[in-house]
Parts: sequence; structure tokens; C-alpha cells
Amino acid sequence: MADINAGGSEPFRVAAIQMVSTPQPAQNYAAAQRLVRQAAGQGARLALLPEYWPIMGLKDTDKLALAEKDGGEIQAQMAAMAKDNGIWLIGGTLPLATDDAGKVLNTTLVYDPQGKPVARYDKIHLFSFSKGEENFDEARTIRHGAAVSTFEAPFGKVGLSVCYDLRFPELYRAMGHCALMVVPSAFTYTTGKAHWELLLRARAVENQCYVLAAGQGGTHANGRRTWGHSMLIDPWGEVISVFAEGEGLAIGDIDPHRLQYVREILPALQHRKL
Repeated sequence: MADINAGGSEPFRVAAIQMVSTPQPAQNYAAAQRLVRQAAGQGARLALLPEYWPIMGLKDTDKLALAEKDGGEIQAQMAAMAKDNGIWLIGGTLPLATDDAGKVLNTTLVYDPQGKPVARYDKIHLFSFSKGEENFDEARTIRHGAAVSTFEAPFGKVGLSVCYDLRFPELYRAMGHCALMVVPSAFTYTTGKAHWELLLRARAVENQCYVLAAGQGGTHANGRRTWGHSMLIDPWGEVISVFAEGEGLAIGDIDPHRLQYVREILPALQHRKL
């Protein structure tokens, strides 16, 4: 498997940024700027923002007013954060406009350290959940994407996914051999407590790669409580770093030697028959 060490042999520091986003985009921009700067100050060369980082509205339709096309304030904010900090920035998700009335795409955009866009992923699997007072149906305001997306970082290939995608392992298999898979999220407290770490560790183990997950982590103005517990997991399924609740960072290193070691002692990826 010649691609294991294609990105070099030095550790590469990454950070999952955890937020408690509000209905006010300006407040969220300021929080993201502060946390990305903090991550870069601690040596991170790649940072991941959470799902819905620019807005967690009082109602689901609030995000429609922020929907952007080619360019816009949210995209300008992400490009500036990447360039100003000289960091790879995976921009959680933002609402992108569609031709469907009342619906947006829930999209991840990736920027290189010069602030240039290098990859895009539109969330494929849309969350629906109902238990007691918790009722969610993303399909009411979001149009699902259709394409798998990866990009090449200095340490190797990175696979893009968002939140509810985590429950669909076939998506991660379709990404191919990645050094890192990312999961920006806004898991509910109920589902996060039950399944978040379990699913993240499973994706890391079965794909023998690092997994970086950035969550929303607290009680929002709309009353929704998100699980948080942003984390970095290694290819053996061990949690390297976790940040439980509130604003903060889960930060750690991607070690190409660790990646190669795990794949050599248990060459499961080479044993696949389907």
C-alpha cells in the first residue's frame, strides 16, 4: 500500500473546533476567528469547524436567509481565517443556495493556507429524529448532496463527511484509503450520548485512519442541546484528544508512522473482497 506515507513522515497537528453557535452570525464569526487563531497558536496546521457554525437559528428556516452562491460573507470569513492563520481550514458547513424554493445545501468547503478553496462536499444523508420534545427533519429545509468528496492535504488524503453521515459506513468506504476522515457535526444530546464516540471509533477502526470530529457542544438559544465531545481518534480506535462541552479545541497529531504501523500489523484493508 504505497499511498500510506505519501504525505511525508512528520507528525501533522490538527484541531477540532467546538462551538455553541447562536442565531447571530457576527457572534459566530468572532468565536470562530478566536478559536482558529487559538488552534494555530497551539501548532495546528489544519482546523475543522463544526456543522452549522455560522448560525444555529431560532427556527430551521433561519439559515435560508444566509444562503450563499459563489462567494458571500461566510465564504469570505473562512477564506480569511485560513489565510490569516496560514492553516488548512475545513469550514464545517454553511448554507448554499439551490433552485429548490425553501431549501439549501448543507455544504462543507475546504480552504488551503493561502485562503484558496480546494474542495466541496454537500451533505448526503439528512437527519430525522423524534423522541419526546426532540423533533428534527433536515429534509424540510435541506436538499441532499450526491457525491463523495476527498482532497489531498500535506499528510495524505482527507475524506469529507457531515454529522448524520456517520451512521452510513458505505460512504466512508467509498472515500478509499484516507489518512484522515472528518466529521463536522451538531449531534443532539440524546443521540450523541448514545452513539457518538462508538460510531466515530468504528469508522476509524474499519478504515484504519484518523478521524477528526468537531461538534456543536452546549445549549443553544433555540433550546436545542448538542452533545459536543469533539475528538481526534487514531487508526487503532484510541481517543487522542476530546473536548466535552462548551467552546474549545480537541487537538492532536496525525502520525504517519502510527498509520503505517496499524495497517502493517493488521492489513485488513488489503483483505477486502467486496
